[in-house]
Amino acid sequence: MALKIRLARGGAKKRPFYRIVVTDSRNPRDGAFLEKIGTYDPFLPSDNPGRIVANTDRVRYWLSVGALASDRTTQLLSSLGICEKPPIADSPKKSAPKKKAQEKLKAQREAEAALAATAAAAALDAATAAQ
Repeated sequence: MALKIRLARGGAKKRPFYRIVVTDSRNPRDGAFLEKIGTYDPFLPSDNPGRIVANTDRVRYWLSVGALASDRTTQLLSSLGICEKPPIADSPKKSAPKKKAQEKLKAQREAEAALAATAAAAALDAATAAQ
């Protein structure tokens, strides 16, 4: 049985409230769960201690047994100091400039570096000539 720690939605329409639950990964989002280990209320301010409430002992137990936390749950639990914060993903390579644009940027940087070097050399020559 593959265990997941994830959010189960509750609350009214346009007013979500989430339970942090341990469930079988095959169960639906709001379906049956093994244990409720905390709550998350996104409408509370981020500095409010009631925004994320979790039973840390039970979370650590389920993680030690092999339950995997979902991405959002990992972020929430990391704010409580229970698990490590996930690394920030790099921007997609698909949106990076294409080869021709990269060549233009490289040439532009080299030209700016050369200009800065000549300006520094001219300033050094002027300083030595003044002495």
